[in-house]
Amino acid sequence: MALIDTLESAWYRGAPSPWWTAPLALLYGAVTRTRGLLFRRGVLRSVRLAAPVVVIGNLSVGGTGKTPLTIAVVEALRERGHRPGVVSRGHGGTQREPLLLGAAPDPARVGDEPCLIHASGVPVAVGRDRPAAAQLLLDAGCDVVLADDGLQHYRLARDVEICVIDGVRRFGNRRLLPAGPLREPVSRLQRVDLRVCNGGTAEPGEYPMQLHGGDVVALADGRRQPLAAFRGQRVHAVAAIGNPQRFFDSLRDAGIEVIGHAFADHHAFVPGDLAFGDQLPLLMTDKDAVKCAGFARPDWFRVPVRAQLPLAFFDALTARVEAALRRH
Repeated sequence: MALIDTLESAWYRGAPSPWWTAPLALLYGAVTRTRGLLFRRGVLRSVRLAAPVVVIGNLSVGGTGKTPLTIAVVEALRERGHRPGVVSRGHGGTQREPLLLGAAPDPARVGDEPCLIHASGVPVAVGRDRPAAAQLLLDAGCDVVLADDGLQHYRLARDVEICVIDGVRRFGNRRLLPAGPLREPVSRLQRVDLRVCNGGTAEPGEYPMQLHGGDVVALADGRRQPLAAFRGQRVHAVAAIGNPQRFFDSLRDAGIEVIGHAFADHHAFVPGDLAFGDQLPLLMTDKDAVKCAGFARPDWFRVPVRAQLPLAFFDALTARVEAALRRH
């Protein structure tokens, strides 16, 4: 965590980058450009499926809100008569071969984000071979594939690209990894179809997205209560996501006194991680809750959020998806 703090200070808070990050960023950039060029010229081949593929990703590392957006897109496409499914690499899990998730997937095996998306009732497939995993969705009757966190995974050909931008942190110092937070240069935005700005102020050409919470839900028994019930209280807050501070800040904005506990993204929780030696309530993200439900205490709660976007975004996306369906 100390190294992560050092790098994030350089990426987002104006601190100098460690000297060794500059040559690594040059190497990373050269590899990234070469790989992209090889795919664009057909030397490395992408696999095109017999259905439209919508990629939802970002340019920077860390959480930008891709998973809530993916769930919102699933719901919107269903309302418009489509049968979407989601393919994921399954980060944090051990599953290597393509797998269509069953009724009770194990997050330790398939990853936390696929389990969270699957809980919304959508077919989800995971695997390191994303084209093969996506084919499982088509075999299961899906007519549109959403690729979660797949912007840089060029082996899966795509019809629509959506880039999610952190509206507060934006692109930091705009440098490539590890000197900065970027997986690809900001110029890559010129080639995406739709840009979504999560929080902050959307810039021209970006669709604004806000994450809104409602009731909190007890992990142990599913009872619900308003988040406002914790106003003025001291609580432990746990987040193993790309940007834990966003979660902590959202609770503080609700008037809650937060003791924040940040863990590495996709952290595999064990009971000892959450033994804080007191009786204070514990609040966590939905993504973390799927890994802690098996040993939850009665005073542990998840804080669901929903992505809200303008209707114009879903109309623009649907138009592109339906145009791609006519081509396939």
